[in-house]
Amino acid sequence: MSHLDRLRAVFRRSLNLPADAPVDDLEYRAIQQWDSLAHMALVAAMEDEFSIMIDTNEMIDMSSFAAAAELLEQHGIGTAAV
Repeated sequence: MSHLDRLRAVFRRSLNLPADAPVDDLEYRAIQQWDSLAHMALVAAMEDEFSIMIDTNEMIDMSSFAAAAELLEQHGIGTAAV
């Protein structure tokens, strides 16, 4: 499973979305499920899944799926372009 597929799965699990829900274009607060509480759960799930530590500024800047994928790249986790 690619890193992007793993990230998609983390988004779906954390936001309680169906397994086939499209997430590549998701943005923070664009859907009801992605509120501030879900954002914290999403960050924690990403940290667990990818064994990284996301700092406060990174957490604040992570406002979309694309930004999350970029964040993984910054942490040395290779992802393909979204």
